[in-house]
Formats: sequence, C-alpha cells, structure tokens
Amino acid sequence: MIQRRHAVLTALALAALGSFSGAASAQAWPTKPVTFMVSYPPGGGADLIARLIAPKVGEVLGQTVIIENRPGGSGQIAAGAVSRAPADGYTLLFDASSYAVTPTLFPNSPYKQGKAFKTVAVTALFPNVVLVNAQFPAKNAAELIAAAKAKTDAVAFASSGNGSAQHIAGVLFEQSAKVEMMHVPYKGGGPALTDVIGGQVPVFFGNVASTLQYVKQGKLRPLAVSGKKRSAALPDVPTGAEAGLPGFEMYEWNGLFAPVGTPAPVIDRLSKAVQQALASPEVKAKIAELGGDAFHGGVAESEKFVDAELKRMATLIKDRSITVE
Repeated sequence: MIQRRHAVLTALALAALGSFSGAASAQAWPTKPVTFMVSYPPGGGADLIARLIAPKVGEVLGQTVIIENRPGGSGQIAAGAVSRAPADGYTLLFDASSYAVTPTLFPNSPYKQGKAFKTVAVTALFPNVVLVNAQFPAKNAAELIAAAKAKTDAVAFASSGNGSAQHIAGVLFEQSAKVEMMHVPYKGGGPALTDVIGGQVPVFFGNVASTLQYVKQGKLRPLAVSGKKRSAALPDVPTGAEAGLPGFEMYEWNGLFAPVGTPAPVIDRLSKAVQQALASPEVKAKIAELGGDAFHGGVAESEKFVDAELKRMATLIKDRSITVE
C-alpha cells in the first residue's frame, strides 16, 4: 500500500514538473525570429494579410516575424515544408481557404491537414462577389439565374483553375440557384479576370479585395456577396440570402497553422498575439478597406471554423465531382 501511494505521489510530482516545464518553456519562447511560410506568391491576398499582421505579432512576441513565400501546388509546397519542420513554434504555415479544399482534391498528398497541423488562428474573412462584366444584361442575381436557366451551360463563369476558390464559389452558386453553368478554368486569377472584364466570359466569383477596384471603375457589376451580412465595401449589394440564394455563403479566408506536436502553451501565445494584432485599429481598418472582417476568436473558435470548412468543402467537392484535372 505504501509503495503504491509512493508511486502515485511520484507520478503526480512528475506531471506537475512537466506542466511547470512546459509553462516555463512557453514563457521563454520565442528566443529567435518566427517564420510565417506563406503558401502563395508576394502580392496575393494571403501574402498581404500575413505582412499586415506580422509586425504587430512580432511586437507582442518580442521577436521579428519573417515572411517566407513558398508558392505552388495549390498550397501543398509550403504545407509540406512546414509539416516537416520541427514542432517548436518557429516555422508556421500561413495559408488561405484552399487549406480546406486540398485534402479532398489531392487525396494522395503526403500529409493530411487534420493530422499534420494544429490550427493556431483564423485571421480574416473575405466574402466572394457574384460579378458580371459591364456589357452583360443581368442587372441582379435573379436576372442572372433566369439567363442560366434558359438552358444548360447558357452562361459561363471563369476561375483561376479547377478546385480554386472561384470555382468552388461558382459551384456553390449553381447549387443554391439550381442552375448549371459552363466553367472556364484559367491558369491564374489574373487572366481569368482580364477575360471577364473584356467580355470573353461573362461571370466571375472573385473576392471583394481583388475585384473592388474594377467595380468602382464600372468594369464589373456586383450582383450579390456570399457573406452573412453585406460588405462594408459594397453596402448596396445584397447578400446571397437577400438575393434569393439560400446557402450561398462562402469566404476566402486566411489562417495560421503549426506542425502537430507544437506545445499547447506556444500555440496559445501565438493565437493571443494574432488576436492582439487583429484588434489594432490600423489592421482592422485595412481589412475593412479590403472588404473583409477580422476573425474574432481564439484557438477553439478557429479550430471549430476550420474543421467545419474542411467538412463542408469535402461534401461539396464529392457531391459535385470536382477534380483538378
């Protein structure tokens, strides 16, 4: 009995020591610069948000936050590199909403999001916009739906490629409106947008940040936004629900992820640093200017959001037989 009690006390002491050690190491962390590995090129939406919050996160942590762009493979190159990095909080993945699409579109990927990464924070949400070129006759979503219902593939929409955020938004629109349109994939959002503006393809499902300038110039006409509420950048444009599109809710979002095994206290410090960065007036103002909203919530709320997106995208991709080919 005495030996058993001694063993229990020893186990409790070791657990307490381990907890103290973990807390102490988290307090000491970081002792060197932290890297945000961005899965897209410089100048893109993910890169912009990463560079916007990095200085503020660095101020909170007391270390420099370095941005390293590692584009390619629909985010898989950066994700693969981070999944192989030491789980010490110094190399993190800064990804976009493709994070939720990749597991289903690339089932043979050497890593799995749910098993390779721990969600640290979601940073910002940007609704998609249903856009038509200025010459297209539809003045609202109802008229676009009517044109698309005239016959299968009567209306075409462009995207930056199969499985891209614009493609997924288009599929979600088709599902909500009960129409079938012709998908025209391009090798990048720039060429797709150029052809929509030029009238070669009439419809595009871009995010507010990347298309707002063309709306203001009168080159594109917005018909609906995919958020729960109207965009502050486009206050006169109805939401999907207001436009008669039930379930048409989608965001292009950005998130920060750490390799699985990263100590929980480090994850918590990172998450709180991101929250503080997002709460700063200049960061909030810039995100609003781009037509988005800062995400409110810590690790638990971010995990819940990302997990829901992973499940929703998997269902949509499988139901609609979307492939990257």
